[in-house]
Amino acid sequence: MTGFPQNSLMKILIVDDHEVVRMGLRTLLEHQGGLKIVGEAGTAAEAIKKAMELKPDLVLMDVRLPDESGIEACRQIRSADPGIQVLMLTSYSSDEAIFAAIMAGASGYLLKRLESEQLYTSIIAISQGQTLLDPTLSEAVVKRVKEICDGEPSRGVDSMTEREKDILKLIAEGLTNREIAGRVHLSEKTVRNHITTIFMKLDVTHRTQAAIYYLSRNPADLE
Repeated sequence: MTGFPQNSLMKILIVDDHEVVRMGLRTLLEHQGGLKIVGEAGTAAEAIKKAMELKPDLVLMDVRLPDESGIEACRQIRSADPGIQVLMLTSYSSDEAIFAAIMAGASGYLLKRLESEQLYTSIIAISQGQTLLDPTLSEAVVKRVKEICDGEPSRGVDSMTEREKDILKLIAEGLTNREIAGRVHLSEKTVRNHITTIFMKLDVTHRTQAAIYYLSRNPADLE
């Protein structure tokens, strides 16, 4: 498994209303290389405040919090600082919640039943620009997005160049910008520019949203 570069620490803020869960996650993640827990929060308000103060690279966020949902906290954090990634880690598997989290800008949505090694691998994947959904949930989310997209305008897809469509497909496959650059034989900077244009044409703000939108239009790629 590929880990983080040496001397590079990914700063993480843990958000869960149960102190025992926060302690368990801290203990688990602090034993993994490349991770630094910079803080904890037990409410949405506290999560937003600490995210703005501590500037973590990733917020590990539960959906159900006592004052407001983790999804709303995710939306506010991502709106204030798009550079902060949010990974929803919850036992709550509602299709509506998953969809709402993606639309709020979450980089992934995982269920707490996953193994510890899977959580670490998922955090690494997000640090490399990949998008993550629990595999048991992906089909339901794509179906929900498709229901919403059916009958709506193409949201700019028709105006995309063939190159942009190719890059959108690679985003949906979970490739990083560097991997996409190698696949389409362009510089990483050029790929970033293309992705910016793709986001504008699709009216999305995050690669997870773009990936789910693509898969809703191309369900065969899930197979």
